[in-house]
Amino acid sequence: MIGKLKDRYFIKIVPHRGDAIHRFEVTKRHIVGGVAALALAIFGALGVHVVQLYEAHAQVRALQNLTTAQRAQLQAIDDQARQIRSQLQRMQKQNLQIQQLIGVKTNEPAPPRHREKTSRIDEHTGFGRDAASLERRLSALGDASTTTLAQTNALHRLTLRILNLRRVEAMARERMIAAIPSIDPVDGAPVIGCYCYRSAPDAEFHPGVDLGADYGETVRAAAAGVVSSAQYDGGYGLKVDIDHGNGYHTWYAHLSSAGVSAGESVVKGQPIGLVGSTGFSTGPHLHYQIMLDGAPIDPTPYLDGVPPKVLASLP
Repeated sequence: MIGKLKDRYFIKIVPHRGDAIHRFEVTKRHIVGGVAALALAIFGALGVHVVQLYEAHAQVRALQNLTTAQRAQLQAIDDQARQIRSQLQRMQKQNLQIQQLIGVKTNEPAPPRHREKTSRIDEHTGFGRDAASLERRLSALGDASTTTLAQTNALHRLTLRILNLRRVEAMARERMIAAIPSIDPVDGAPVIGCYCYRSAPDAEFHPGVDLGADYGETVRAAAAGVVSSAQYDGGYGLKVDIDHGNGYHTWYAHLSSAGVSAGESVVKGQPIGLVGSTGFSTGPHLHYQIMLDGAPIDPTPYLDGVPPKVLASLP
């Protein structure tokens, strides 16, 4: 039951059993205040809901941006993996070419080849449906990179060793060639006496060649070596004997003077004396004689370089 008295309202609650009656007095101001409080509560709840909805939308946008970034990163990793794989294959090919060029193989096994498979990126979630496959490929790529790098380093060391060895071999070969008579001791003088039997001035075998040259002309060493002797030797007159350390000796006879002495090292082309006519000689010239393992050989093929047959016999 509601009663009204001068802007006041009375609310009476009468139980069915006739118990005590409950009476409440409510003024108009109370009603307005209650309505205002209810309105504030409703608007407050709406405001909280709006804020929560805005935050939810912001989180969704952030997740979408993160997803897009993750998708781009995953695609970039996939592209880089393909590029690295391509570079590795080029390195493997170069390593194989180096092995073929130097004629050896390294102990390291060749890195396994993996078939390239492009990761499919989910446009909605941003995560690769082949993410696990990409991870396996990256792991295999790391193993292949390690193996290929080890193989490349081994090839580099082996190549340097081979190059150094071949350089040493080349230097040794050059020294061997430098110690083989291969030049005309008097710069292209004509041969006026052959390596042959002759009747004048004596009927005997001539074990060298006579090179026509003027008195006092420079005589040069035909190859590198050590002077064995530089002294008078009977009919040879003043003679320089050079030991080339490989079985070869060269003799330069009838000199007017010697510019070297026993024990002295000489190089190919170095002046060792002057043309003369000492000993048994009919005039100024150079008697040039080559001894190989203690026996004379024909010097003629050695006047214009090392003979091809001799070069072919070198290691």
